[in-house]
Order: sequence, then structure tokens, then C-alpha cells
Amino acid sequence: MASPILPGTGLGSGLDIGAIVTALVNADKSPKQTQIDTATKANTLKISGIGSLKSALTAFQTAMTNLSSKTNPAFAGFTATSANTSVLNATADSTAVAGSYNVVVTQLATGSKVASASFAGGASSAIPSGTLKISQNGIDYNVDIPADATLQTTRDAINKAQGANGISANIVTDANGASRLVISSSKTGEGSDLTVSGIAGLEIDGTKAMSSTPAAGDSGAVNGVAKNAQLTIDGLQVSSKSNTVSGAISGLTLNLTTVSANANSPTVVSVDANTKGLQTSIQSFVDAYNTLKTTIDTLSKATPDADGKLTVQAAFTGDAMPRALIADVRAELTAKGAGGPLAVLSQLGVMTDRNTGNLTFDTAAFNKTMAQPGMTGQVQQLFTGTDDTNGLLARMSKAVDPYLKPAAGDITGSGLLDQRMAILNKNTRNLTDQQLALDLRVANLTKTLTAKYNAMDLLVGQMKATASNITSFFSSLNAQQSAK
Repeated sequence: MASPILPGTGLGSGLDIGAIVTALVNADKSPKQTQIDTATKANTLKISGIGSLKSALTAFQTAMTNLSSKTNPAFAGFTATSANTSVLNATADSTAVAGSYNVVVTQLATGSKVASASFAGGASSAIPSGTLKISQNGIDYNVDIPADATLQTTRDAINKAQGANGISANIVTDANGASRLVISSSKTGEGSDLTVSGIAGLEIDGTKAMSSTPAAGDSGAVNGVAKNAQLTIDGLQVSSKSNTVSGAISGLTLNLTTVSANANSPTVVSVDANTKGLQTSIQSFVDAYNTLKTTIDTLSKATPDADGKLTVQAAFTGDAMPRALIADVRAELTAKGAGGPLAVLSQLGVMTDRNTGNLTFDTAAFNKTMAQPGMTGQVQQLFTGTDDTNGLLARMSKAVDPYLKPAAGDITGSGLLDQRMAILNKNTRNLTDQQLALDLRVANLTKTLTAKYNAMDLLVGQMKATASNITSFFSSLNAQQSAK
């Protein structure tokens, strides 16, 4: 709100009315304005601090997630290498053993794909209502087919009802316009053949293969019945219902891609200890922790001013939340995890600096531990665990969840930092309202005082004029008496 125009020196009193009014208004305004400015500065600093802390925690969680990736594991105790990745890929877990294996893939696992008899009317062919039963491995998957259904709507009903079970349907139309309902399953291996019953015209026996030139009324398996993967490992026969072969070689998983071109040219799978990779990953873990710790320290500790005194406050100086946060994270460094010979990080050369509280990594101590047989697998177990929850990486990430994500049953739907930010934003709005109220009070007070001092100035001017007239009258009277 604009302040009223203040006059300069009063014409009647000769006083600087503008300066007097300004001084009085400022004296009234100053305490509240100082309070608002101080609170605004502190509130703005905390808002900035919440943003910085949230960003640091998100980066920390991202680092933990990347280090615990299953598709590109950073803490693999062993590295498994395939000499021919076009035939198969291999991954190792913490129970693997260094060595090499000759693998020949003679057959890939296939799933069941079946086709119905043909419908001359194409996708719009009428289908009777009822319950379509799709059976696999002794389990029935039922699909309700309503009245006035067509081949197209039957396909859609199957996909909607059984898509989550890995069963899908589509329509294939030949050059003559005749259509067949084709049903597929994502399950592979012998015994996973589909059979379909319950609706006239859609009965299919998936245990029988259709000929390459089926008649209009023929139905059955397309491209043969479901099969197991067949392979040899160092000459030993192995069969698997899936193209992901686990357990055939202890600690290894083979992901089959295609059949070997020549049985006399096996794919060599090599398994080696991943000591250097683990050292790099541990250093990345230490760096991620130290980055978070440094950020929290910066946001919490007051800094010296120009005189060397600790008077410049940080966003969370004196706030217990950052201390609780780093304590929660640090507690996981020594908490019981997946178990095993490696129980604490100090066994790997990861220690705490007594001056800074940051982690340090002694690679010489690490290499000494790794010289012991089987230690690389134990490092993998320590960091990634035996399940999705008990590894150090998962526990460290979970420790910061309450600050970023809402707790179970929390009606606010936000984490601790978002809750704190909501309070600070409310404070901002409140301070804005206080400033507007103060500005209005200042404007009104300025207007009131100006009017009063202007009235006083007018009165003083009138009194001076009266006094001057009286003085002149008596002076004139005295002059007349003196003349007589």
C-alpha cells in the first residue's frame, strides 16, 4: 500500500513534520519488522535445506539401488563369462566356484501355442455363450463368454481375464479370409500344453500337433508341442523346462538364447573371482555414504563469521532431525544382516575416521581378506544379502525411506521431509500475511500522524498570527500614547 505524501517543514510551526512522522512510524514498525525479517530468513534457509537434504537422500538411494542391481550386479562375488553370447549368457551368485564349463545347447525350451478350427466368417464370426476353459498343467483358467460374442470379442475376453497368468490370444486370418483363434502361454517346458474346451467350435487338444497344411476343421498345437530345453554341460545331459537354467551348475544361471551351431564346438563358460570389481564397488559405496554425511554436516553446522565466531547458522543448526537421520543410516553399518563369516565392514578395511565420521577404505586390508578362499562370495552376500531385504545395500536404502516416503498407514501421504516442507510453506504464507498486515498498519499510522501534525501546524500558525496581531495592536497603542 502506498504511503501518504508527507510534507516537509511545517509552514506554521517550522518543524520538519515528515521527519517526525517517519521517526515515530519507524519506531513503531521496527520491532515487528525485525521479527518478520528474522523469521523469514530462517524459514527460507530451512526450505532450501530441506530441498538440498531431499536431493542428497534421493541420490544416496539411487546409488544403493544401482549397486544392488540384479541385471548389472556391482557386488557379484564371481564373474561368469560366456565365450559365445549369441548361444547363452551366464551369471554367478555368491555360491559360485571358479572354473570353466563346456556347454552345448541342442534344444531350446518352447511354450504351448494352439490354434482352433477355422471360422469362415473371420473375426466377426459368432461364438456361442458359455464358459471357455483353458487347461494347463492340471489348472483350469475360465473365461466367461457372453451372448452375442464374436471371435474378436472372445479374443479380447481371454486377454483381459488371463493375461496376468501368461495366457494370451490373437486371431490369424489366411488368404481365403478364414480365421483361427490362436492361444499362447508364456510357460515353457514339457507338460505345459494348453487344451481348450467348453465352447463349441473352440475345442483344442494342444497335446497333438497340427499338420503343416491343416484342414478347416483341424485344431491343435502350432509348431509342435511344448518342449524342454536340452543341453550338455561337460558332456553331461541336462534338461530344463525353462531357457533360464539354474542349479545345473552350482552358483551359476545359464540364459539360453539359441541352439549351438555345432555339437563339437561347445560354448565355454568361465567363472572367476571378482576381486577388482568388488574393490571398485566398495569404494563407490564408501563415496556415496561420505557424500551424504558431508551434505548433512554442511546443513547442520554453524560456520565462523568474519571475526571467527560461530554465528552463521546453517539450515538445520540445532535441529535433531539430521542427527537422527545419519544415526539411522549409520546403525545399518553394524546391524546383523544376512550372516556369514563376514559380519562387519572393518573386516574389509572399511573404517570410520574418528575426526570426520566419514568412512575410509583400506585396500591393503581388503586384499588381505580376499586372499582367503571363498571371500568374494561372502562380500556379495554381505552387501546384497540372501533375499531382497537383508543385504547391507537394501538396509541402507530402507533407512532413509521414512524421510522420503510415507509410512504405512500415514494419512498425510508424505515422508518426514515433505511434512516438514509443508510446515515451512505454511510459515511462509503466515509471514507474508504478517508483512501485509504490518504494511497496512504502517500506512494507516503514517496517515493518522501526518493528519495530526498537519492540524497541529495549522493551529500553531493561527496562534502565531493571533500573537502577531496582538503585539502589533499594543505596539500601535503605545505609540499613540507616546505622541500625546
